[in-house]
Amino acid sequence: MGAEPGESPDPASALRRIAFLLERTLADTFKVKAFRGAAARVLATPAEELAERAAAGTLKELEGIGKATEAVILESLAGRVPAYLLDLEREAGPLVTGGEELRKQLRGDLHTHSDWSDGGSPIQEMVITAVQVGHEYMALTDHSPRLKVANGLSAARLTQQLGVVDAVNAHLDGGFRLLKGIEVDILDDGELDQSEEMLGRLDVVVASVHSKLRMDAGPMTRRMVAAVQNPRTNVLGHCTGRLVRGGRGTRPQSEFDARAVFEACAEHRVAVEINSRPERQDPPDELVGLALELGCLFSIDSDAHAPGQLDFLDYGAARAYALRVPQERIVTTWPLDALLAWAGGERTP
Repeated sequence: MGAEPGESPDPASALRRIAFLLERTLADTFKVKAFRGAAARVLATPAEELAERAAAGTLKELEGIGKATEAVILESLAGRVPAYLLDLEREAGPLVTGGEELRKQLRGDLHTHSDWSDGGSPIQEMVITAVQVGHEYMALTDHSPRLKVANGLSAARLTQQLGVVDAVNAHLDGGFRLLKGIEVDILDDGELDQSEEMLGRLDVVVASVHSKLRMDAGPMTRRMVAAVQNPRTNVLGHCTGRLVRGGRGTRPQSEFDARAVFEACAEHRVAVEINSRPERQDPPDELVGLALELGCLFSIDSDAHAPGQLDFLDYGAARAYALRVPQERIVTTWPLDALLAWAGGERTP
């Protein structure tokens, strides 16, 4: 995906690549936005005007172009790989060691977000990057209505988004498919935060707890089991809700009867998500071991909120490999047809 030595990318591609590399290491959001915004501005500016401004030294008069992004544009137009990009490429390397072969077997990602809810980039940008990192499919799973802090999608907005997904897929060559999905809130009583009719229109449903994470173990267990038993649920997302590092601080895991929840997952062929975000690392190792013992399926997902975070699958693959999760029980290694058959109710590879 990066530029080869001596190969100069066009200015927009260079700016987007820089943003990607910054995102994958959880760099400051303002810095990422500066490069993505500059890429958008470059794409919206005629090539002739861009060249004229570069020659006249007036690039920074364009909205969204600053000192660092101007330097990237000038070097790209001059036929050089920008120094900023070269430095990031040299530092990039693998996010983690271990599980490289398993990572190569991951065909897609069932948990991603766009700027329709709390993600940072448009759907099209997420898709372009997913194709570039080698995915065969990706589920778009923006949040559901009651998660207002994350700009959750009402039924009307979700309907509109499904039309966008259809349009995106219509412009692809068939080598990649954007799946219609949702990360639906598990409500206090275990119901899912979206209508049955809307859930029935989706390819993939990830069900997650986002509220009252400190609920007593008994009610939390009943809540999660009820959600897993819902025939629309495909994946149980970040099941403990814990945070182990990062800018949001730390948070202890929710208390529930994990055996009861994972037994329900195994019975109903609901995949337990191995959430790849470095600040989550959810479920903890011992719960992955319990889910393995009970015969659960797994889904290694990025929970990406930006294009560069699609690479977080490296973390999930490394953990799954270390914990000896068999590849055949990881639904995101399955071909698209098998995945859709399972998600649609057959639930077998």
